[in-house]
Amino acid sequence: MIRRASREVGKLVSQRFVTSACAINRNQSKASIHISSIVNMVDKEELRKRLTPLQYQVTQEKGTERPFTGCYNKTYDKGTYVCICCEQHLFNSDTKYDSGCGWPAFNEVLAEGRVNLSPDTSGGRVRTEVTCSKCNAHLGHVFGDGPPPTGKRFCINSASINFIPAPKEGES
Repeated sequence: MIRRASREVGKLVSQRFVTSACAINRNQSKASIHISSIVNMVDKEELRKRLTPLQYQVTQEKGTERPFTGCYNKTYDKGTYVCICCEQHLFNSDTKYDSGCGWPAFNEVLAEGRVNLSPDTSGGRVRTEVTCSKCNAHLGHVFGDGPPPTGKRFCINSASINFIPAPKEGES
């Protein structure tokens, strides 16, 4: 019964989410299906089918895209950045800046509790990993060398996020 429910949820999720982090669905902000904790029931195979190989490797295997290759590195449109796996709203474009690191950089999370921070000592370095608090997808890392007032640099993989543009003036 649970597997059947998971498959049904997977079908719904597959229909809703884009398969490329760079694809912008301009209608997304108008008609959004909000799937809460039910997304956690989607198994790894469903994610493997729905995500690109790079998105899967980054979000599920804690990978990193090559610097300066991500589609959102130089995006400065107004809008919201969401988790590619569960669509939780993570960052506002107002906090995005060009850090020169090669990945999208933000100096603050949209709201407290949207991400989890944990020590990451992989690769012989000491860093702080950033994961989505809703689905535990790996997003990137946070460093303490960002601009005021926070001093934070959330260095996030484009492959782990999607962008929802803000409605243009006059649109509802």
